[in-house]
Amino acid sequence: MTSTVTEPFGPLDPFVHPALFYRDEQDYLDGTLPFVREGLEAGEPVAVAVPGKNLALIRDALGDAAAAVRLLDMREAGRNPGRIIPGVLRAFADAQPAGRRVRIIGEPIWAGRSDTEYPACAQHEALINAAFRGRTATILCPYDVEQLPEHVVADAYATHPTVIHPGSRAEQRSDAYAPEGVVARYNEPLPPVPEALSFAFDSDSLPHARHVAVGEGARLGLVGVKLDDLALATAELTTNSVVHGGGSGVLRVWAEDGYVVCEVRDEGHLADALAGRRPVPRDQRGGRGILLVNLIADLVRLHRSDSGTTVRCWFAR
Repeated sequence: MTSTVTEPFGPLDPFVHPALFYRDEQDYLDGTLPFVREGLEAGEPVAVAVPGKNLALIRDALGDAAAAVRLLDMREAGRNPGRIIPGVLRAFADAQPAGRRVRIIGEPIWAGRSDTEYPACAQHEALINAAFRGRTATILCPYDVEQLPEHVVADAYATHPTVIHPGSRAEQRSDAYAPEGVVARYNEPLPPVPEALSFAFDSDSLPHARHVAVGEGARLGLVGVKLDDLALATAELTTNSVVHGGGSGVLRVWAEDGYVVCEVRDEGHLADALAGRRPVPRDQRGGRGILLVNLIADLVRLHRSDSGTTVRCWFAR
């Protein structure tokens, strides 16, 4: 599945996106610490966004140098995979001086990610390549090959142009690299909706849709900020349906495994796979609906088909 690249971490031309495979803590540190230190020595901005346990490993090993690194717990910052590109990766990269290479370690997939979350994770890893095309950046993505299922590791070969095997710092080109195929493969129909409140809306009933969602969300146990987030997400998604999705849609709200789930389906066609996953220029009018939902929801899944678009979002109770 791979062919050798002689230079460690590969040619910087200009976006670099390797997967780092590791089996234990030593592999992890051997693969991540030189990456961070080389960036700091070169004067490059460096960020590390990995799950809390691994974040502590890197922070402790760096010692005083950790103060020069942007450290984020991916279990919090990247709970929703759709939030990672705009809210973590691009947020850091876009804040740096133009043309300066940035280095980021991003670990969005860890043992314990649910089957419901994983399709959004795989699509995220594939879409990084489009979101950073032409950018001067290196994003290193660690994968625990001892704990993660075989299909997750196989997807890593498909979503990363190069990979680094345990015990090695040399990149190898992935012959299985095919990110567009991963995006398409995980554009799968969402699981059937259980018995749920259902509300068909159009432009005349649009204001009422938010009230319906809030009322049902409160009945199902959402309170405070989470209930406000549900209201905002519902308003954004239903407005998108009226403006861009054929003028009408169907809203559903239900409880599922400790979450309140909101779904909006319409007859619109969302052609842009990065919709909601890239920052929007300040001077651009519109185009922020799904982005905003990604930033506030605990998980967002989309399904695009010839018959329309479905957006489903989860809010922890």
